[in-house]
Amino acid sequence: MQYLTQSEYQNPYWRHNLIVCLFGSFATLIAMTLILPFLPLYVQQLGINGQAAIAQWSGIAYGATYLTAGVVAPLWGRLGDLYGRKSMLVRASAGMAITMALMGCATTIWQFVGLRLLAGIAGGYSSGAMILVASQAPRAQSAWALGLLSSGIMAGNLIGPLIGGIFPPLVGIRMTFIGAGSLIFIAFLATLFMVRETPQRTRKPLPTRGHWSDIPNKPLMITMLGTGLLLMVANMSIEPIITLYIHSLIADPTQTTLIAALVMSAAALGSVLSASYLGRVADKKGHGVIIVSALAVASMLLIPQAFVTAGWQLIALRFLMGLALGGLMPCVTAVIRHNVPEHSVGVVLGYAVSAQFVGQVAGPLLGGFIGGQIGMRFVFLGTSLLLFLGAIGNWRILSLSKQR
Repeated sequence: MQYLTQSEYQNPYWRHNLIVCLFGSFATLIAMTLILPFLPLYVQQLGINGQAAIAQWSGIAYGATYLTAGVVAPLWGRLGDLYGRKSMLVRASAGMAITMALMGCATTIWQFVGLRLLAGIAGGYSSGAMILVASQAPRAQSAWALGLLSSGIMAGNLIGPLIGGIFPPLVGIRMTFIGAGSLIFIAFLATLFMVRETPQRTRKPLPTRGHWSDIPNKPLMITMLGTGLLLMVANMSIEPIITLYIHSLIADPTQTTLIAALVMSAAALGSVLSASYLGRVADKKGHGVIIVSALAVASMLLIPQAFVTAGWQLIALRFLMGLALGGLMPCVTAVIRHNVPEHSVGVVLGYAVSAQFVGQVAGPLLGGFIGGQIGMRFVFLGTSLLLFLGAIGNWRILSLSKQR
């Protein structure tokens, strides 16, 4: 059973809103990720000394935002279902602008970690934008619209660290935080004054509460949530071992960090380039085709990554893997959107966001354990097996869903 989107009743503003959400997501992701290059330096400025302590507190501070964001994502999705998706974007951008600027005013590590926790609770702009676009874009163009939005999100993730490496030497770390807050504030103003949400027009009043029991095809939804988790595991599993792995491949150890950064960026760049195109293909050929193909192709590309002999080979393979996976989340989001009732779409997409955060945590843990206990090459082979099993599972569940 499939449900009509709000846009299939009346929504003349979906393209206009997509542009605003694309800018807002791009800007907020730049602001949230520019912290990466100078985070340990700021932790040290806040009074933490010793390499081990600095590394530990840097990890705590960075992960704090994603911890609280993952916990509250379903709540914000549910409130968006009840009170409108624009209100959630306005709330997120305002909250993130304030907390980001205040981070530049922190005087102790506890204040900084507390503000990082608050940023996760208050944030969620990009996930809220996904829900807004998914609920408004026509069915025939939903994956393309979500793919375009995903490209903006991933581009923000790419550019943010670059900006974070440039501005602190010029204006200082604290002013960089305030500048990031100002950038998010611009996204807040654009969202407040430019996003337009039409009143819902449905054939019967929406229930005031949404429950998991309202979803007719629970196995399909569970599969989509698991697929989002797998995507994050695939991208993040190499994080703990990548520097050591690159070090074993290249002759000049001074190039290790540069090659590692290029490897990590290559997959994201590939996804930026392919997300919109694969979304358009999915709208024509079917979302399930792209989901299964993306998982299967990425699984195959992970195998040679375990046996590369040079850094450039790994960069090329990660780029190709990013191209393959670029359309995955837009298609997962589209499948969820078209298979849940209107009053439950926000909360289910909120669960999808939480599943991705789980993958961001589980991926590095899994990669670190396998790399340390079995060997670094088995990180790639183990991730390959997980994606292959995910492709088979999706093929099975999606095939059964078509027969219903």
